[in-house]
Amino acid sequence: MKFSDLRLNKPLLDAVRAAGYETPTPIQAQVIPLILDRKDVLGCAQTGTGKTAAFALPILQCLDTGQSPNRNGRGRSHTRNIRALVLAPTRELAKQISDSFSAYGRFTKLKRTVVFGGVNKNPQTNILRSGVDILVATPGRLLDHMSDGTATLDSLEILVLDEADRMLDMGFMPDIRRILTKVPKKRQTLLLSATMPPPIRDLAKDILENPVSVEVARVSSPAENIAHWAYRVEKKEKPALLRTVLENTPFSRALVFTRTKHGADKVVRHLTQGGVSADAIHGNKSQNARTRALAGFRSGRTAVLVATDIAARGLDIDDISHVINYDLTTEPETYVHRIGRTGRAGATGTALSFVSGEDYESLRAIERLIRTPLQPAPDLPGYVAPKVIAVQPSRKPHTASRKNGSASQQKHRFGTKNSSRKRSSRGRRGTRSAVAS
Repeated sequence: MKFSDLRLNKPLLDAVRAAGYETPTPIQAQVIPLILDRKDVLGCAQTGTGKTAAFALPILQCLDTGQSPNRNGRGRSHTRNIRALVLAPTRELAKQISDSFSAYGRFTKLKRTVVFGGVNKNPQTNILRSGVDILVATPGRLLDHMSDGTATLDSLEILVLDEADRMLDMGFMPDIRRILTKVPKKRQTLLLSATMPPPIRDLAKDILENPVSVEVARVSSPAENIAHWAYRVEKKEKPALLRTVLENTPFSRALVFTRTKHGADKVVRHLTQGGVSADAIHGNKSQNARTRALAGFRSGRTAVLVATDIAARGLDIDDISHVINYDLTTEPETYVHRIGRTGRAGATGTALSFVSGEDYESLRAIERLIRTPLQPAPDLPGYVAPKVIAVQPSRKPHTASRKNGSASQQKHRFGTKNSSRKRSSRGRRGTRSAVAS
């Protein structure tokens, strides 16, 4: 199947070709015709499946041709009222969705903009007052503009809730409920989510009218072209091991996940001190800092991006060869979301996890979900990798240490370190050459 088989008009097909795409992903092939047929859609799809284009392309066509499903019977609007609204949980995702509308709508006359918090509201206000057809927004900032009277939703024809489960996790449901009271009851609604917990299913029942359900790339089915490797390592040895991995592994871009914002900053400091170009994104970073970090990572100026799960949600960056779980998540589904950033568009990818003694239960839960074991990673210069990743913790670890071996043996039970903190100049040069490639 090609995009030309999906009833898209010439301006959109030209934009798709200009973006370098010919074949739709499974969710695009299923969802685009449904939206063009004015159906409400309940979609379950992970990040990286092409879901943004799946709703952006048909929305652009509906609005541009006057075929949007306004159930009050009005035709194409000649004013710049907000006709389509896309709600997203994070600034980064909102910006990426807006960029997609700009790219795919380049040959239309539709006007679109994005609003989110953390930046000056005045430029957003000026654009909204001039009128837009398509608005992408985070819930909190949209409510600010609604309170100011600069964003009204009376003429809304299409509503999209993207990454609904993450909006639930981030506490946005009350804001979304407030927004829903201000939109027309007769509209087309699209709800997209990576998972479908009960609160999201309840929301879907409330806001969707006879929806068509579409499920693509279940969370328990990671891409087959991703290799799952793991190092067993003590927590205190993680910084040195991360540098060793990056200095001795050819990679294009590496995305590193930490459990906390503070931990992300510590990892970046350690890497930059060792000559590795790295930056971080998390909730404590200003919007300008996050935008700069993402721009540097996309352009290749920054080889390593360190992120927390919430900050990274919705990232759509090509050519990420490695995802490194510096802190293994306790939620198996989050592991699949993380590693979904690599191995895209038919490319191979590598997911590498650091597993400490306290991660035993988390590792087992991940392996049960993805139905494959994480394989022991190969040795590195200065690091002899143990061949067994998961060691069930003993009920009496100190007693076991005294019985089963010397203090020296127990100290290195997660790997034999041979002067890993002393980096040769050759190792650092190797890192810079990898960054440049």
